Amino acid sequence: MPRKSKEFDFEKSLVELEELVELMEEGDLSLEDSLKHFERGIALTRACHQALSDAEQKVKILMKDQDGNEKLVDFEPEEDQG
Repeated sequence: MPRKSKEFDFEKSLVELEELVELMEEGDLSLEDSLKHFERGIALTRACHQALSDAEQKVKILMKDQDGNEKLVDFEPEEDQG
């Protein structure tokens, strides 16, 4: 399971997830190993999604209002167009 502390490494988790996908796509794993890898992949996916959600909540954009005063506003990501 991914660590749920501040030591969570998003990039390492993504690399591990990619490796799991490659192994499973090869089709050489037993059913039992496939299920173990699938469970690990789901756990990594959830942990990465949570890390992204946490980061999104922290991101602020420094904007200027009509009077030229700086203010912080919540970041709103653009919708995927693909």
